[in-house]
Amino acid sequence: MSNSPALARRLGTFDASLIGLGSMIGAGVFAAFTPAAAAAGSGLLIGLVVAAFVAFCNATSSAQLAAAYPTSGGTYIYGRERLGPWSGFLAGWGFVIGKTASAAAMAMTFAAYAAPPGWERPVAIAAVVILTAVNYHGVTRTAGLTRVLVVAVLAALTIAVAAVWGGSGPDFGGFMGEGLLAHGWYGILQSAGLLFFAFAGYARIATMGEEVREPKRTIPRAISIALGITIVIYAAIAVTLLAALGPEGVAATPTPLADSVSAGTFAWASPVVRVGAAVASLGALLALVAGLGRTSLAMAREHDLPHWLSAVHPRYKVPHRAETALAVVVCLIIAVADLRGAIGFSSFGVLLYYLVANIAAYTQPPEDRRYPKFLQVAGAVACVVLVATLPPVSAGLGVLMFAVGIVYRLVRLRIDRPAG
Repeated sequence: MSNSPALARRLGTFDASLIGLGSMIGAGVFAAFTPAAAAAGSGLLIGLVVAAFVAFCNATSSAQLAAAYPTSGGTYIYGRERLGPWSGFLAGWGFVIGKTASAAAMAMTFAAYAAPPGWERPVAIAAVVILTAVNYHGVTRTAGLTRVLVVAVLAALTIAVAAVWGGSGPDFGGFMGEGLLAHGWYGILQSAGLLFFAFAGYARIATMGEEVREPKRTIPRAISIALGITIVIYAAIAVTLLAALGPEGVAATPTPLADSVSAGTFAWASPVVRVGAAVASLGALLALVAGLGRTSLAMAREHDLPHWLSAVHPRYKVPHRAETALAVVVCLIIAVADLRGAIGFSSFGVLLYYLVANIAAYTQPPEDRRYPKFLQVAGAVACVVLVATLPPVSAGLGVLMFAVGIVYRLVRLRIDRPAG
Protein backbone atom coordinates (compact mmCIF):
# COMPACT_ATOMS: atom_id res chain seq x y z
CA MET A 1 0.00 0.00 0.00
CA SER A 2 1.28 3.45 -0.89
CA ASN A 3 2.31 5.71 1.98
CA SER A 4 1.81 8.89 -0.02
CA PRO A 5 -0.82 11.18 1.52
CA ALA A 6 -4.21 11.48 -0.13
CA LEU A 7 -5.55 14.79 -1.31
CA ALA A 8 -8.38 16.35 0.69
CA ARG A 9 -11.90 15.79 -0.66
CA ARG A 10 -13.09 19.38 -0.44
CA LEU A 11 -14.80 20.03 -3.76
CA GLY A 12 -18.51 19.69 -4.39
CA THR A 13 -20.33 19.80 -7.72
CA PHE A 14 -20.34 23.62 -7.88
CA ASP A 15 -16.58 23.94 -7.23
CA ALA A 16 -15.68 21.13 -9.64
CA SER A 17 -17.90 22.65 -12.34
CA LEU A 18 -16.28 26.06 -11.80
CA ILE A 19 -12.79 24.61 -12.17
CA GLY A 20 -13.83 22.85 -15.37
CA LEU A 21 -15.40 26.04 -16.69
CA GLY A 22 -12.24 27.99 -15.91
CA SER A 23 -10.15 25.37 -17.72
CA MET A 24 -12.24 25.60 -20.89
CA ILE A 25 -13.25 29.26 -21.19
CA GLY A 26 -9.88 30.56 -22.26
CA ALA A 27 -7.92 32.00 -25.10
CA GLY A 28 -9.08 29.34 -27.56
CA VAL A 29 -12.41 31.14 -27.98
CA PHE A 30 -10.55 34.16 -29.37
CA ALA A 31 -8.69 32.08 -31.96
CA ALA A 32 -10.77 29.13 -33.15
CA PHE A 33 -13.73 30.79 -34.85
CA THR A 34 -11.67 32.24 -37.71
CA PRO A 35 -10.45 28.91 -39.15
CA ALA A 36 -13.81 27.29 -38.34
CA ALA A 37 -15.64 29.94 -40.38
CA ALA A 38 -13.20 29.45 -43.25
CA ALA A 39 -14.02 25.73 -43.23
CA ALA A 40 -17.78 25.77 -42.72
CA GLY A 41 -19.13 29.30 -42.87
CA SER A 42 -22.14 29.55 -40.58
CA GLY A 43 -22.12 25.74 -40.41
CA LEU A 44 -19.57 26.21 -37.64
CA LEU A 45 -22.62 26.39 -35.34
CA ILE A 46 -23.26 22.70 -36.06
CA GLY A 47 -19.53 22.00 -35.81
CA LEU A 48 -19.56 23.55 -32.35
CA VAL A 49 -22.18 21.06 -31.14
CA VAL A 50 -20.19 18.17 -32.64
CA ALA A 51 -16.97 19.37 -30.97
CA ALA A 52 -18.76 19.64 -27.62
CA PHE A 53 -20.12 16.08 -27.93
CA VAL A 54 -16.65 14.72 -28.72
CA ALA A 55 -15.25 16.63 -25.76
CA PHE A 56 -17.94 15.12 -23.52
CA CYS A 57 -17.15 11.56 -24.64
CA ASN A 58 -13.42 12.13 -24.17
CA ALA A 59 -13.91 13.69 -20.73
CA THR A 60 -16.00 10.77 -19.49
CA SER A 61 -13.33 8.31 -20.66
CA SER A 62 -10.64 10.34 -18.91
CA ALA A 63 -12.73 10.47 -15.73
CA GLN A 64 -13.20 6.72 -15.71
CA LEU A 65 -9.49 6.12 -16.24
CA ALA A 66 -8.40 8.74 -13.71
CA ALA A 67 -10.48 7.02 -11.03
CA ALA A 68 -8.64 3.75 -11.64
CA TYR A 69 -5.17 5.28 -12.14
CA PRO A 70 -4.93 8.34 -9.86
CA THR A 71 -1.45 9.41 -10.89
CA SER A 72 0.21 12.08 -13.00
CA GLY A 73 0.74 11.50 -16.70
CA GLY A 74 -2.81 11.29 -18.03
CA THR A 75 -3.38 9.11 -21.08
CA TYR A 76 0.36 8.48 -21.39
CA ILE A 77 -0.04 6.39 -18.22
CA TYR A 78 -3.53 5.05 -19.04
CA GLY A 79 -2.40 3.84 -22.45
CA ARG A 80 0.67 2.10 -21.02
CA GLU A 81 -1.37 0.39 -18.28
CA ARG A 82 -4.38 -0.70 -20.37
CA LEU A 83 -3.02 -1.14 -23.90
CA GLY A 84 0.77 -1.43 -23.62
CA PRO A 85 3.88 0.79 -23.93
CA TRP A 86 3.34 1.63 -27.60
CA SER A 87 -0.15 3.01 -27.00
CA GLY A 88 1.11 5.04 -24.07
CA PHE A 89 3.93 6.40 -26.19
CA LEU A 90 1.62 7.40 -29.05
CA ALA A 91 -0.71 9.16 -26.61
CA GLY A 92 2.17 11.01 -24.95
CA TRP A 93 3.72 11.90 -28.31
CA GLY A 94 0.36 13.19 -29.57
CA PHE A 95 -0.03 15.28 -26.44
CA VAL A 96 3.44 16.80 -26.72
CA ILE A 97 3.24 17.69 -30.41
CA GLY A 98 -0.39 18.82 -30.13
CA LYS A 99 0.16 21.05 -27.11
CA THR A 100 3.39 22.41 -28.60
CA ALA A 101 1.30 23.59 -31.55
CA SER A 102 -1.26 24.94 -29.05
CA ALA A 103 1.47 27.03 -27.45
CA ALA A 104 2.36 28.44 -30.87
CA ALA A 105 -1.33 29.19 -31.53
CA MET A 106 -1.68 30.99 -28.19
CA ALA A 107 1.43 33.08 -28.87
CA MET A 108 0.08 33.98 -32.32
CA THR A 109 -3.33 34.83 -30.84
CA PHE A 110 -1.67 37.14 -28.32
CA ALA A 111 0.27 38.84 -31.11
CA ALA A 112 -2.81 39.16 -33.33
CA TYR A 113 -4.58 41.17 -30.62
CA ALA A 114 -1.57 43.01 -29.14
CA ALA A 115 1.09 43.55 -31.83
CA PRO A 116 1.27 46.37 -34.40
CA PRO A 117 0.53 45.26 -37.97
CA GLY A 118 3.50 43.46 -39.48
CA TRP A 119 5.06 42.66 -36.09
CA GLU A 120 2.89 39.67 -35.20
CA ARG A 121 5.52 36.93 -35.59
CA PRO A 122 8.36 38.74 -33.74
CA VAL A 123 6.01 39.65 -30.89
CA ALA A 124 4.71 36.06 -30.68
CA ILE A 125 8.27 34.69 -30.53
CA ALA A 126 9.22 37.28 -27.89
CA ALA A 127 6.24 36.18 -25.77
CA VAL A 128 7.40 32.56 -25.90
CA VAL A 129 10.97 33.49 -24.95
CA ILE A 130 9.86 35.69 -22.03
CA LEU A 131 7.37 33.20 -20.58
CA THR A 132 9.83 30.33 -20.95
CA ALA A 133 12.29 32.41 -18.94
CA VAL A 134 9.59 32.94 -16.30
CA ASN A 135 8.98 29.19 -16.08
CA TYR A 136 12.73 28.50 -16.07
CA HIS A 137 12.99 30.39 -12.79
CA GLY A 138 10.33 28.26 -11.18
CA VAL A 139 7.37 30.62 -11.49
CA THR A 140 4.19 28.96 -12.73
CA ARG A 141 0.63 30.10 -13.02
CA THR A 142 -1.12 29.92 -9.66
CA ALA A 143 -4.75 29.27 -8.85
CA GLY A 144 -5.14 32.96 -8.08
CA LEU A 145 -3.87 33.91 -11.52
CA THR A 146 -6.25 31.38 -13.06
CA ARG A 147 -9.21 33.12 -11.42
CA VAL A 148 -7.97 36.50 -12.65
CA LEU A 149 -7.67 35.18 -16.19
CA VAL A 150 -11.13 33.63 -16.16
CA VAL A 151 -12.64 36.90 -14.97
CA ALA A 152 -10.71 38.82 -17.66
CA VAL A 153 -11.87 36.46 -20.40
CA LEU A 154 -15.51 36.46 -19.31
CA ALA A 155 -15.46 40.26 -19.00
CA ALA A 156 -14.02 40.66 -22.50
CA LEU A 157 -16.57 38.23 -23.96
CA THR A 158 -19.46 39.93 -22.17
CA ILE A 159 -18.36 43.38 -23.36
CA ALA A 160 -18.00 42.12 -26.93
CA VAL A 161 -21.45 40.54 -27.01
CA ALA A 162 -23.08 43.52 -25.31
CA ALA A 163 -21.38 45.97 -27.67
CA VAL A 164 -22.56 44.12 -30.77
CA TRP A 165 -26.13 43.54 -29.62
CA GLY A 166 -26.45 46.99 -28.09
CA GLY A 167 -25.32 48.74 -31.24
CA SER A 168 -26.93 49.07 -34.63
CA GLY A 169 -28.35 45.56 -34.48
CA PRO A 170 -26.89 42.38 -35.96
CA ASP A 171 -28.10 40.77 -39.17
CA PHE A 172 -29.29 37.15 -39.13
CA GLY A 173 -30.16 37.00 -42.79
CA GLY A 174 -26.75 35.98 -44.04
CA PHE A 175 -26.11 32.85 -42.05
CA MET A 176 -29.27 31.12 -40.83
CA GLY A 177 -31.38 28.59 -42.69
CA GLU A 178 -29.80 26.97 -45.73
CA GLY A 179 -26.55 28.83 -45.08
CA LEU A 180 -25.76 26.41 -42.27
CA LEU A 181 -25.13 23.61 -44.80
CA ALA A 182 -23.62 25.73 -47.57
CA HIS A 183 -20.15 24.20 -47.10
CA GLY A 184 -21.38 20.62 -46.74
CA TRP A 185 -20.75 18.11 -44.00
CA TYR A 186 -17.06 17.83 -44.74
CA GLY A 187 -16.63 21.52 -43.95
CA ILE A 188 -18.81 21.21 -40.84
CA LEU A 189 -16.74 18.28 -39.54
CA GLN A 190 -13.53 20.15 -40.30
CA SER A 191 -14.84 23.11 -38.31
CA ALA A 192 -15.66 20.72 -35.44
CA GLY A 193 -12.06 19.47 -35.44
CA LEU A 194 -10.78 23.04 -35.36
CA LEU A 195 -13.27 24.18 -32.70
CA PHE A 196 -12.26 21.20 -30.57
CA PHE A 197 -9.19 23.34 -29.86
CA ALA A 198 -11.40 25.81 -27.96
CA PHE A 199 -12.52 23.10 -25.52
CA ALA A 200 -8.96 22.36 -24.39
CA GLY A 201 -8.85 21.86 -20.64
CA TYR A 202 -12.16 20.06 -20.24
CA ALA A 203 -10.43 16.92 -18.95
CA ARG A 204 -9.24 18.84 -15.88
CA ILE A 205 -12.46 17.76 -14.15
CA ALA A 206 -11.75 14.15 -15.02
CA THR A 207 -8.51 14.16 -13.05
CA MET A 208 -10.03 15.45 -9.80
CA GLY A 209 -11.24 12.07 -8.50
CA GLU A 210 -9.12 12.39 -5.36
CA GLU A 211 -10.22 15.95 -4.61
CA VAL A 212 -14.02 15.86 -4.88
CA ARG A 213 -16.68 14.57 -2.51
CA GLU A 214 -18.63 11.58 -3.84
CA PRO A 215 -16.60 11.42 -7.09
CA LYS A 216 -18.85 8.84 -8.78
CA ARG A 217 -21.73 11.32 -8.58
CA THR A 218 -19.89 14.64 -8.60
CA ILE A 219 -17.54 14.15 -11.58
CA PRO A 220 -20.24 13.19 -14.14
CA ARG A 221 -22.43 16.09 -12.99
CA ALA A 222 -19.55 18.58 -13.09
CA ILE A 223 -18.49 17.48 -16.58
CA SER A 224 -22.05 17.88 -17.90
CA ILE A 225 -22.59 21.25 -16.21
CA ALA A 226 -19.24 22.75 -17.26
CA LEU A 227 -19.52 21.55 -20.86
CA GLY A 228 -23.14 22.69 -21.05
CA ILE A 229 -22.34 26.21 -19.83
CA THR A 230 -19.30 26.40 -22.09
CA ILE A 231 -21.21 25.49 -25.23
CA VAL A 232 -23.92 28.06 -24.39
CA ILE A 233 -21.24 30.76 -24.05
CA TYR A 234 -19.47 29.66 -27.24
CA ALA A 235 -22.76 29.50 -29.14
CA ALA A 236 -23.58 33.04 -28.03
CA ILE A 237 -20.15 34.20 -29.22
CA ALA A 238 -20.49 32.33 -32.53
CA VAL A 239 -23.94 33.79 -33.28
CA THR A 240 -22.71 37.26 -32.33
CA LEU A 241 -19.68 37.06 -34.62
CA LEU A 242 -21.67 35.69 -37.56
CA ALA A 243 -24.38 38.32 -37.10
CA ALA A 244 -21.89 41.18 -36.86
CA LEU A 245 -19.36 40.20 -39.57
CA GLY A 246 -21.00 37.43 -41.59
CA PRO A 247 -19.26 34.08 -42.22
CA GLU A 248 -16.84 35.60 -44.75
CA GLY A 249 -15.95 38.44 -42.38
CA VAL A 250 -15.20 36.07 -39.51
CA ALA A 251 -13.04 33.91 -41.77
CA ALA A 252 -11.06 36.93 -43.00
CA THR A 253 -9.77 38.26 -39.66
CA PRO A 254 -7.53 36.81 -36.93
CA THR A 255 -9.27 39.08 -34.39
CA PRO A 256 -13.00 38.52 -35.02
CA LEU A 257 -14.21 39.59 -31.57
CA ALA A 258 -12.41 42.93 -31.66
CA ASP A 259 -13.48 43.52 -35.26
CA SER A 260 -17.12 42.74 -34.52
CA VAL A 261 -17.08 45.39 -31.78
CA SER A 262 -15.28 47.93 -33.99
CA ALA A 263 -17.94 47.48 -36.67
CA GLY A 264 -20.71 48.63 -34.33
CA THR A 265 -21.60 51.84 -32.54
CA PHE A 266 -19.59 50.93 -29.42
CA ALA A 267 -16.18 50.85 -31.08
CA TRP A 268 -14.63 52.27 -27.89
CA ALA A 269 -14.96 48.77 -26.37
CA SER A 270 -12.68 47.16 -28.96
CA PRO A 271 -9.42 47.91 -27.03
CA VAL A 272 -10.97 46.32 -23.92
CA VAL A 273 -11.69 43.15 -25.88
CA ARG A 274 -8.15 43.17 -27.27
CA VAL A 275 -6.68 43.45 -23.79
CA GLY A 276 -8.85 40.58 -22.55
CA ALA A 277 -7.80 38.38 -25.46
CA ALA A 278 -4.12 39.24 -24.99
CA VAL A 279 -4.21 38.51 -21.25
CA ALA A 280 -6.03 35.22 -21.79
CA SER A 281 -3.54 34.16 -24.46
CA LEU A 282 -0.54 34.91 -22.27
CA GLY A 283 -2.07 32.98 -19.37
CA ALA A 284 -2.77 29.98 -21.58
CA LEU A 285 0.73 30.13 -23.04
CA LEU A 286 2.30 30.23 -19.58
CA ALA A 287 0.31 27.17 -18.48
CA LEU A 288 1.15 25.30 -21.68
CA VAL A 289 4.88 25.90 -21.32
CA ALA A 290 4.79 24.59 -17.75
CA GLY A 291 2.59 21.58 -18.55
CA LEU A 292 4.53 20.61 -21.66
CA GLY A 293 7.81 20.67 -19.78
CA ARG A 294 6.49 18.30 -17.14
CA THR A 295 4.88 15.86 -19.59
CA SER A 296 8.10 15.80 -21.59
CA LEU A 297 10.02 15.19 -18.36
CA ALA A 298 7.85 12.15 -17.59
CA MET A 299 8.37 10.74 -21.09
CA ALA A 300 12.10 11.42 -21.03
CA ARG A 301 12.43 9.53 -17.75
CA GLU A 302 10.93 6.49 -19.52
CA HIS A 303 13.24 7.12 -22.53
CA ASP A 304 10.16 7.79 -24.70
CA LEU A 305 11.82 11.15 -25.37
CA PRO A 306 15.60 11.67 -25.34
CA HIS A 307 16.75 11.02 -21.77
CA TRP A 308 18.79 14.22 -21.90
CA LEU A 309 15.50 16.12 -21.50
CA SER A 310 14.83 14.55 -18.08
CA ALA A 311 17.26 16.89 -16.30
CA VAL A 312 15.87 19.02 -13.47
CA HIS A 313 17.57 22.33 -12.69
CA PRO A 314 19.45 21.98 -9.37
CA ARG A 315 18.41 25.43 -8.16
CA TYR A 316 15.04 26.20 -9.74
CA LYS A 317 13.72 22.60 -9.72
CA VAL A 318 12.18 22.80 -13.18
CA PRO A 319 12.71 20.61 -16.27
CA HIS A 320 14.82 23.33 -17.84
CA ARG A 321 16.16 21.37 -20.80
CA ALA A 322 12.71 20.14 -21.81
CA GLU A 323 11.18 23.61 -21.51
CA THR A 324 14.02 25.23 -23.46
CA ALA A 325 13.89 22.63 -26.25
CA LEU A 326 10.12 22.96 -26.53
CA ALA A 327 10.36 26.76 -26.63
CA VAL A 328 12.72 26.50 -29.60
CA VAL A 329 10.24 24.23 -31.40
CA VAL A 330 7.33 26.58 -30.63
CA CYS A 331 9.29 29.53 -32.04
CA LEU A 332 10.03 27.54 -35.22
CA ILE A 333 6.32 26.77 -35.64
CA ILE A 334 5.48 30.46 -35.24
CA ALA A 335 8.10 31.36 -37.85
CA VAL A 336 6.65 29.08 -40.54
CA ALA A 337 2.97 28.41 -39.75
CA ASP A 338 -0.22 30.46 -39.68
CA LEU A 339 -2.86 30.37 -36.95
CA ARG A 340 -5.15 27.97 -38.81
CA GLY A 341 -2.29 25.55 -39.42
CA ALA A 342 -1.20 25.65 -35.78
CA ILE A 343 -4.75 25.02 -34.53
CA GLY A 344 -5.28 22.17 -37.00
CA PHE A 345 -1.96 20.54 -36.08
CA SER A 346 -2.78 20.91 -32.39
CA SER A 347 -6.17 19.26 -32.86
CA PHE A 348 -4.53 16.40 -34.78
CA GLY A 349 -2.21 15.51 -31.90
CA VAL A 350 -4.77 15.97 -29.13
CA LEU A 351 -7.54 14.05 -30.93
CA LEU A 352 -5.23 11.05 -31.31
CA TYR A 353 -4.30 11.41 -27.64
CA TYR A 354 -7.99 11.07 -26.76
CA LEU A 355 -8.47 8.24 -29.24
CA VAL A 356 -6.09 6.22 -27.05
CA ALA A 357 -8.01 7.38 -23.94
CA ASN A 358 -11.33 6.16 -25.35
CA ILE A 359 -9.90 2.78 -26.36
CA ALA A 360 -8.21 2.38 -22.98
CA ALA A 361 -11.44 3.21 -21.14
CA TYR A 362 -13.34 0.72 -23.29
CA THR A 363 -11.07 -2.10 -22.04
CA GLN A 364 -11.67 -1.39 -18.35
CA PRO A 365 -13.39 -4.13 -16.32
CA PRO A 366 -16.98 -3.74 -15.03
CA GLU A 367 -15.87 -2.80 -11.51
CA ASP A 368 -14.03 0.27 -12.88
CA ARG A 369 -16.80 1.32 -15.26
CA ARG A 370 -18.62 4.61 -14.60
CA TYR A 371 -20.04 5.31 -18.06
CA PRO A 372 -21.65 3.14 -20.77
CA LYS A 373 -19.33 1.70 -23.39
CA PHE A 374 -21.16 3.43 -26.23
CA LEU A 375 -19.69 6.77 -25.11
CA GLN A 376 -16.16 5.38 -25.53
CA VAL A 377 -17.03 3.93 -28.94
CA ALA A 378 -18.64 7.20 -30.04
CA GLY A 379 -15.66 9.18 -28.74
CA ALA A 380 -13.11 6.98 -30.52
CA VAL A 381 -15.00 7.03 -33.83
CA ALA A 382 -15.52 10.79 -33.61
CA CYS A 383 -11.80 11.40 -32.93
CA VAL A 384 -10.89 9.44 -36.07
CA VAL A 385 -13.52 11.23 -38.18
CA LEU A 386 -12.44 14.69 -37.02
CA VAL A 387 -8.75 13.89 -37.61
CA ALA A 388 -9.58 12.71 -41.15
CA THR A 389 -11.39 15.97 -41.95
CA LEU A 390 -8.78 18.40 -40.60
CA PRO A 391 -7.05 20.67 -43.17
CA PRO A 392 -4.82 18.46 -45.35
CA VAL A 393 -1.61 20.32 -44.48
CA SER A 394 -2.26 19.96 -40.75
CA ALA A 395 -3.12 16.27 -41.12
CA GLY A 396 -0.10 15.64 -43.34
CA LEU A 397 2.28 17.29 -40.89
CA GLY A 398 0.64 15.34 -38.06
CA VAL A 399 1.20 12.03 -39.83
CA LEU A 400 4.81 13.04 -40.51
CA MET A 401 5.43 13.92 -36.87
CA PHE A 402 3.93 10.66 -35.65
CA ALA A 403 6.15 8.81 -38.14
CA VAL A 404 9.16 10.63 -36.66
CA GLY A 405 8.08 9.57 -33.17
CA ILE A 406 7.60 5.94 -34.17
CA VAL A 407 11.01 5.81 -35.88
CA TYR A 408 12.64 7.37 -32.82
CA ARG A 409 11.12 4.78 -30.50
CA LEU A 410 12.02 1.87 -32.81
CA VAL A 411 15.63 3.06 -32.96
CA ARG A 412 15.75 3.54 -29.21
CA LEU A 413 14.32 0.07 -28.54
CA ARG A 414 16.85 -1.46 -30.92
CA ILE A 415 19.72 0.33 -29.18
CA ASP A 416 18.45 -0.70 -25.74
CA ARG A 417 17.92 -4.33 -26.73
CA PRO A 418 20.31 -6.57 -24.76
CA ALA A 419 23.02 -8.23 -26.80
CA GLY A 420 22.85 -11.96 -27.54
